[in-house]
Amino acid sequence: MPMYQPELGVGGGGQVLDVETAVKDGILGGGGFICEGGTAEKLDLKEMVEELENIEVPSVFICPISLEPMRDPVTLCTGQTYERSNIMKWFSLGHITCPTTMQELWDDSITPNNTLHQLINSWFSQKYLAMKKRSEDVQGRALELLDTLKKVKGQARVRALKELRHVVALNSSTKNTVEDNGGLALISSLLGPFTSHAVGSEAIGILVNLDLDAESRRNLVQPAKISLIVDMLNEGSTDTKINCTRLIQTLLDGDDCGADTVSGLSLVVGLLRLIKEKQHPNGVLAGLRLLKALCSQEQVKNSVVSIGAIPQLVEILPNFSPESLELALHVLDSVSSLSDGRVALKDCPKTIPNLVKLLMRVSESCTQLALSILWAVCKLAPEECASQAVEAGLAAKLLLVIQSGCNPVLKQRSAELLKLCSLNYTATLFISKCKLTRTIQ
Repeated sequence: MPMYQPELGVGGGGQVLDVETAVKDGILGGGGFICEGGTAEKLDLKEMVEELENIEVPSVFICPISLEPMRDPVTLCTGQTYERSNIMKWFSLGHITCPTTMQELWDDSITPNNTLHQLINSWFSQKYLAMKKRSEDVQGRALELLDTLKKVKGQARVRALKELRHVVALNSSTKNTVEDNGGLALISSLLGPFTSHAVGSEAIGILVNLDLDAESRRNLVQPAKISLIVDMLNEGSTDTKINCTRLIQTLLDGDDCGADTVSGLSLVVGLLRLIKEKQHPNGVLAGLRLLKALCSQEQVKNSVVSIGAIPQLVEILPNFSPESLELALHVLDSVSSLSDGRVALKDCPKTIPNLVKLLMRVSESCTQLALSILWAVCKLAPEECASQAVEAGLAAKLLLVIQSGCNPVLKQRSAELLKLCSLNYTATLFISKCKLTRTIQ
């Protein structure tokens, strides 16, 4: 937990000595109670510490052993203060020294540090109550914004959506408030054939941060709404494109939307543009994840081939992160099941060299996918592709796969591909390209 150094008078043991000064300076106060309906409810220190785990805590409240806030501070004869459970564990291990100073203890008794305990409890109470008030204020503001959205149009609607998107992103409790008060249905209803991209962008930015229920999913898969989302995927800002992609992925993951519902050419074009934006890795990953899911549809695979996406994907394979690379290989493996897809892969000069480089380099899954694509290409034109593959170092890589501890299916495919290459290459040159020693030859 982060710490800061407050300007407090402290003793040798790091405990605050002047309680009145602490109260005046605002460090101590609040009393550790919360009033609801005229009754005072004592706040639980453990619960407050857990709720405020990311807040900066004064260093005098931190146990030197665990580096966590103390809930039951006790002081040793050396003047040092520790959390009771931590120092008792220290003693149970046979230590007779002070953990901080390493002095031998002349008195093994421990004294509850009530002053420090009061300070800790009061400080956390203040922070907890302030946090709770902010949360309630934000939730109240979210309800006001939902009410406003029912009445306004134009730029006023855009401003209300922008603010609501901001409060939803910053406060998790606000998400529940929006969901429990008809926010999903209201925001979904704002999307349609006549919705401006300014309104649509903000609305989608909110929806991707909420948990969509079944009714909202059914509402969002209407053709007019899908058409708007795809349009914004093609024409919006990068953030909007990413949000549109995430929303479509969320809809696909449910039971109310099949890949055939959203598998249009325009969507594939938009995803390819997003994937090619190398400066936005989150967009690349989201785009590839959705494209992989859509490639279960024959129509999408044909679209990928027809718009010339194959050579573009092959070209940027070396630039992908491992996670994105595996998704891209899944897409290429899917289109290799089409005759036109195999032709497009064969005609791309970078296909064989880039795939060969990936063998035994990233993961077993990537190696398996790359081998599957190489097999499809080499089977299509053995004489032409075998020489290219061997020149690119495929033979040596295949021998590595065969000798490795990977799964038997992968080894079998490697052996078949190696045999295919050897049958379409002169024996002497093939052996030399395998980089084998004379003994192994």
